[in-house]
Amino acid sequence: MDDGFTTERGAGDETHQRVPDGGPHSPEGHLTTNQGIRVSDNQNQLKAGARGPVLLEDFVLREKIFHFDHERIPERIVHARGSAAHGYFEAYEGAAKLSKADLFQRPGEKTPVFVRFSTVAGGAGSVDTPRDVRGFAVKFYTQEGNWDLVGNNIPVFFIQDAMKFPDLVHSVKMEADRGYPQAASAHDTFWDFISLMPESTHMIMWAMSDRTIPRSLRTMEGFGVHTFRLVDAKDKVTFVKFHWKPKQGVASTIWDEAVKIAGADPDFQRRDLFEAIQRGDFPEWELGVQAFDQAFADSLPFDVLDPTKIIPEEVLPVQPIGRMVLDRYPDNFFAETEQVAFCPGNIVPGVDFTEDPLLQGRLFSYLDTQKSRLGTANFHQIPINAPKCPVMNFQRDGMMQMLQPKGRANYEPNSLAETAGEVGGPRECPVTGFRTTNVGADLGAEKLRVRPESFADHYSQARLFFRSLDPAEQAHLASALVFELSKVGIEAVRTRMLSNLVNVDPDLAKRVGACLNMPVPKASKAAVAVQDLELSPALRIINGPLEPTDIKGHVIGVLVADGSDAKAVDKLKAAIKKAGAVAKVIAPKIGGAKGADGTLIPADGQLAGTPSVTVDAIALVLSEDGCAALLKEAAAVQFVMDAFGHLKAIGATEAAQPLLDKAGVEPDEGVTDLGGDFIAAAAKRFWDREPKVRMLA
Repeated sequence: MDDGFTTERGAGDETHQRVPDGGPHSPEGHLTTNQGIRVSDNQNQLKAGARGPVLLEDFVLREKIFHFDHERIPERIVHARGSAAHGYFEAYEGAAKLSKADLFQRPGEKTPVFVRFSTVAGGAGSVDTPRDVRGFAVKFYTQEGNWDLVGNNIPVFFIQDAMKFPDLVHSVKMEADRGYPQAASAHDTFWDFISLMPESTHMIMWAMSDRTIPRSLRTMEGFGVHTFRLVDAKDKVTFVKFHWKPKQGVASTIWDEAVKIAGADPDFQRRDLFEAIQRGDFPEWELGVQAFDQAFADSLPFDVLDPTKIIPEEVLPVQPIGRMVLDRYPDNFFAETEQVAFCPGNIVPGVDFTEDPLLQGRLFSYLDTQKSRLGTANFHQIPINAPKCPVMNFQRDGMMQMLQPKGRANYEPNSLAETAGEVGGPRECPVTGFRTTNVGADLGAEKLRVRPESFADHYSQARLFFRSLDPAEQAHLASALVFELSKVGIEAVRTRMLSNLVNVDPDLAKRVGACLNMPVPKASKAAVAVQDLELSPALRIINGPLEPTDIKGHVIGVLVADGSDAKAVDKLKAAIKKAGAVAKVIAPKIGGAKGADGTLIPADGQLAGTPSVTVDAIALVLSEDGCAALLKEAAAVQFVMDAFGHLKAIGATEAAQPLLDKAGVEPDEGVTDLGGDFIAAAAKRFWDREPKVRMLA
């Protein structure tokens, strides 16, 4: 392609790419400053003589360096690491009956959207696959303005009132005095806080489940978390809870697999989203709602304004009202993914809020968050703004922080003073603390700082969630609790957490306690008697309604070596493609392998850099000589061993048996030949295998 410039060399043999002297000198193609002034030389500073000092008047240099010095902006406090994509939303027939919002009025019309997925706890430079809640934020560019549906991949939240959000985030972030762990909740302060907040118990069940280690951004459900209102053309109001249902199904990793993915490819999920869109395998979700009126809300045994509760789908089915397809990756990561600003307060006519206290806090917080990325939260420390009385609270950090708080007590409630002998920090005072003057008569209701009694049941739905899971998922959840609590150094915190778990399920507490080598204490006091609710199989991933049933969208790793049968490889690739999956050929060398007939079998990945954690199932197309060579290759043995340990399907030629033996592979339904049985097996994990390969709680 001819870019229309000439290339010349300067006196110092530097390269100059220039618009030709003879023109044309139209605006296009000319390098300019941000003020539109054309630049004559982009290689050299303006100096007083060839070897003299640089002149301050060089505005081209000053502007270029100035802009470079300020290219980075503060990252988000939470949801800092994100990946995003463009797409569209298409309403179904019937959506207009619920809402007068413009995007629901014309079925089939496509409304542009921008969607950002994110992890919560880690910084922008953390990895994609920690155990963490995932943000699921959708910006609808409607004809009436932008509507932001800002949710998560989990339908409940840790807290009931936004007053506690700073404490929650402080506790889960890196510990204040040591700056670690990064992007992990397995540490003292998080579990100290959680163990003191019974309302968090339901969310902890979700957070410790396989939901927080998703296989792909494409296989996550999304939830609006809160109860919202929809308003129709006649101003009839309907309560709704929003659900995003992935068309590819819901799938997760195993914890050991997630850890190894982090080492093999820290950008695994970001790369997966990019490559899926690039190859035309566009991620798709259905938007559904649980719609109900006040009478239904009053009939429930909990408050629908409580964000720590769900309405089981068996009680109120999800009604599909549209679909969303992501079909374009951002052109520039910083300009779009990093700078996009979501706010739950951005709604359109036909959508409205409820009095959910957590939602109400978010309506303020998000706008304020966006502003803070352009300035500082510590303006009150500037002398003219600084109070003359003592300032003592748990607010920390921020740009231009002049104070130096000590210790790790940056949240409350905390028990660090009594359990660890540390400074616990200040506390609220009902006697001398500020109280709002009550003007209830003018507002029609009193202004109160209270928690309604209808929010007091913290354990019944946590019990419902745990007991609704498949036994394999229960084992994963229990093992996750053991892993996290084993990182907690304060014994009293572990004991307190076990007391809370007794309310969820005594057997769960017993399993966790046994693995921690701790006696199980009595159940902590529950404000409301714990109920045994009807189980909800919809909450399962394993044997659940959205568990994938075929290999469409999966990536199958095909391991080859010198001497492999090229025709067998081609036949397997064709079968995988026909089933809607992607075959990734992996060889000891990136250049491929020499087939038995002398032809080159091209490779998509090199064995040492493409471990089996990056694929959904593996096939070993090996000859006797090729297998013998791989027996001496640790990466090959680990490739097979991990696939077996991660409960994936393994297809193999007879000649590959020595490699299976060395990797400790035992025969089961997931170990097949390379025929049709393998294609069927590759769609699932083999959970019956798990007790043979690892100890679970």
